[in-house]
Amino acid sequence: MASFHYELKSGRNGYDHARYIAREGFHSKREDLVDVQCGNLPEWAEGDVGKFWKAADSHERKNGAVYRESIVALPVELTVEQNKTLARDIITKLARGKPYQAAIHAPSSSIEQHPNPHLHLMVSDRMDDGIERDETTFFARYNGKQPCQGGRRKDGGGSTRMEVRDALIAKRRLVAETINHHLGMHGFSLRVDHRKLSEQGLDRKAERHLGPMRVRQMAEKEKATYVAVRKILR
Repeated sequence: MASFHYELKSGRNGYDHARYIAREGFHSKREDLVDVQCGNLPEWAEGDVGKFWKAADSHERKNGAVYRESIVALPVELTVEQNKTLARDIITKLARGKPYQAAIHAPSSSIEQHPNPHLHLMVSDRMDDGIERDETTFFARYNGKQPCQGGRRKDGGGSTRMEVRDALIAKRRLVAETINHHLGMHGFSLRVDHRKLSEQGLDRKAERHLGPMRVRQMAEKEKATYVAVRKILR
């Protein structure tokens, strides 16, 4: 059954995390990579997303985010190719005009061993304004009066807490609507809902993510009980 999961994180070590989602280096031991792509890179990066993240790590201000990462659960009902198309649609909407790197992973769930396809989308906040800058200037502070002499403006810069909250809700809604559109395109009547369970009229708590380490520590009987309860709640 399709379920909605959208998580937004901020990070500082862009290069290392990009290698993780692309399953490069040490992370190549994992065998769950389905697809990887990047886009909207500035000319100075020369098409090399690793070069871009290394520069971002070096030049973004110390207390600022190097990247924002969206993690989106993809419907198990769709085929691999259908989910690739869905992911590209989500990327186009969430990373419009901003440098990004994305990957689809499809590991088996730790307890039920069901497919768990999901999208990792790393995005720089630096919005394209049509002005070419060198590597150093690209990440400098934005100059509203003379944009050519400053860096690219960061999306969400100066937003209030309420504006940040509203923007997150809007992204969740957009992702859910995109997923539902693709489910409908392929003949599925089921839909996902971006709202909290209480807002959907459901009187239960959201399922807690256990994580691989916690699952490894569980006895087989405990796993079976957890799966049974999960099925009842669904």
